[in-house]
Amino acid sequence: MAEPPLQQQEYLDVLTKSGEKTGVSKPRGDVHRDGDYHRAVHVWIFAESTQELLLQKRAHCKDSWPGLWDISSAGHISAGDSSLITAQRELHEELGVVLPKDAFELIFIFLEECVINDGKFINNEYSDVYLVTTLDPIPLEAFTLQDTEVSEVKYLSYEEYRSRLAQEDAEYVPYDVNKQYGLLFDIIRRRYKENTEARSLALQKQLQRYASVSLTAELTGLTDADKEALVLLIKAAKIMDEIFYLQVWYSNPVLREWLKEHADVSQLDRLKWMYYLINKSPWSCLDENEAFLTTADSAIKLLPEATKPITGWKGLEYKAAFPMLKPPGANFYPPDMDKMEFKLWKGSLKADQQQDAISFFSVIKRHSQVNWDSFLYNNIFDGTNDSAGSSHDLYIIPYSQEYHSFLTRASELLHKAGDLVRSPSLKRLLHSKADAFLSNDYYDSDIAWMELDSELDVTIGPYETYEDALFGFKATFEAFIGVRDKKATAQLKLFGDNLQVLEQNLPMDDAYKSKDIIAAPIRVVQLIYNAGDVKGPQTIAFNLPNDERIVKDRGTAMVILKNVSEAKFEQILQPIADACITKEQHELVDFESFFTHTICHECCHGIGPHTIILPDGRKSTVRLELQDLHSALEEAKADIVGLWALKFLIKKHLLPNSLTKSMYVSFLAGCFRSVRFGLEEAHGKGQALQFNWLLEKEAFILHPDETFAVNFDKVEEAVESLSRTILTIQAKGDKEGASLLLEKYCTMTQPLKVALQKLECIQVPVDIAPTFPAAQMLLE
Repeated sequence: MAEPPLQQQEYLDVLTKSGEKTGVSKPRGDVHRDGDYHRAVHVWIFAESTQELLLQKRAHCKDSWPGLWDISSAGHISAGDSSLITAQRELHEELGVVLPKDAFELIFIFLEECVINDGKFINNEYSDVYLVTTLDPIPLEAFTLQDTEVSEVKYLSYEEYRSRLAQEDAEYVPYDVNKQYGLLFDIIRRRYKENTEARSLALQKQLQRYASVSLTAELTGLTDADKEALVLLIKAAKIMDEIFYLQVWYSNPVLREWLKEHADVSQLDRLKWMYYLINKSPWSCLDENEAFLTTADSAIKLLPEATKPITGWKGLEYKAAFPMLKPPGANFYPPDMDKMEFKLWKGSLKADQQQDAISFFSVIKRHSQVNWDSFLYNNIFDGTNDSAGSSHDLYIIPYSQEYHSFLTRASELLHKAGDLVRSPSLKRLLHSKADAFLSNDYYDSDIAWMELDSELDVTIGPYETYEDALFGFKATFEAFIGVRDKKATAQLKLFGDNLQVLEQNLPMDDAYKSKDIIAAPIRVVQLIYNAGDVKGPQTIAFNLPNDERIVKDRGTAMVILKNVSEAKFEQILQPIADACITKEQHELVDFESFFTHTICHECCHGIGPHTIILPDGRKSTVRLELQDLHSALEEAKADIVGLWALKFLIKKHLLPNSLTKSMYVSFLAGCFRSVRFGLEEAHGKGQALQFNWLLEKEAFILHPDETFAVNFDKVEEAVESLSRTILTIQAKGDKEGASLLLEKYCTMTQPLKVALQKLECIQVPVDIAPTFPAAQMLLE
């Protein structure tokens, strides 16, 4: 491991035994003397074509394992440094190899606890283990070895190396391959020994969970100018796609292009591309974000100057990497940033900067990564952390700067479309959204979206925060373009008009209720095209904006996608009911109940706690206090309070009494639909919570024939009790209470497994994969 010059004593962050920072740093020698837990990196270079790992022989002057063969490159993470930059720097210093961050795949974290040198060197070390996958071995003469660290290098087949370690060969630094470090070899073996036919079958099975559905809408009410604007809007929507791919992970766009280019090479390549298009990433939405691709499937990139030049060698070719575990912070934060680092940095900022840090519309980056990238591409790197006078490595970039090239193009398209359309409210929306893309201030454009009254219905920009699983702060770009269903929209005025009445009667303490709820405009739309964050399971409705300032001042508006709802009911909910609902209650599952609850769900996002007063008197928001738990609990709230609200409106004779039973049974069938999205996804997580609560309260019953029914004597009380529980947690900003509730009820219980296994056996689709022929025709 690389050691600094003697005059620069290296300090390491001291960790707890479980790996959290203590806030203390100590000299490296003291850390190993005292056996303190600390962090390091291991970097393995693996050559695909020969299936070999690069090994280095440790210099004879090293204080641990001198003269033995070891990891390609390794080093301590110095106090205040980040993991990824340390990995890049160690590879450069020890071997003379300079690589960008997309070459490094974090494969696991290894805890080593050992004592050597007669007890004088205690190594309690958490190591981030990275894999760099090259196409071919790097010529040995291309390396520039740091003689104080490395005496020589060689390639060895990974199977041979594993065998040497298993035999405890005295020439190799010992690692127990039967324990955690065996993961390195298991990952490589699984990646390259996989049966092509078996993998193709697995992907086919995953694809079959989505029913291909053609969504169309009647465009006869649009003028020629509107249709011309529609083409521009679809083009702008496609740019939202480009941004979203980048927001998911930094190597995601190049992976997408690679898969697209190679889709016709084989059946397996075609299946990879088809399933990627649904998920918009290498992680499967319906499998709790389990990776269905690996770095071995990714793009090949050439870096001619990664090492010193060798005559006749064109340079280093590597695979653009992505981790097997989906990064919780997506590409909004540095991949090696944890919550504690963010919290400490945020606490050091001024109040306005703190708001920028948690803004919907900013990304967080590292100064050190910018410095390294400058060195990589311009050969300029002074080794310092240039943080503009700050002692912290993190800094903020607004979306308007981070995605400038994309947003400039989208802005131009929206301005052109705004000039064409006849509707004054649509003109205002398109021009204000075009301006917002470049100013990063979305307030006026969100108000314009709420007030939209137009034949063409457009939602475009950064809205939902589900992709930010670290904090739930950052918004992803999306687009929904459709045609207003005027008749259906007129029928729904009832819900918006009664929001204040519902708020005042919510099952929670009066102290938490708002007295100024604003009626939510509801628009029913036939979808023509969607893009951006529309991966995996398709939304049937949305309630926006998420900006608490607007929610407090103006309320929210909602859009219901009627043709999507109809497709889901026909393709999914009806077959689920046939399989899982007891015969006596079959006929109670109907589209009217399903669609009415969908509307009420979206309305109920606009009531209940949003801006809150904490027990200590501070003003905050539910989103800020619950952070990563907010999305799942908010979806559960909207669902269960939606059921409560329907019953309330029925009692007030504002809805027909015929809905009373059908809404509960349709909801029960819908539970199985949403849980199939997976318990990593907010809607699936929220649905599991509701189902298990209602089952525990005997509101849902599992019969011996493995069908389910609603117990109408107990369901109303159970719905109200769960509504009260969730609303109170939100009102108090009680993250611990939210965590305990989700931990207890958000599980795949045996009754849920019974239903899901039955649906898998009869191959009921989990969701739909829409195509948009009308949009395609317009573009052509």
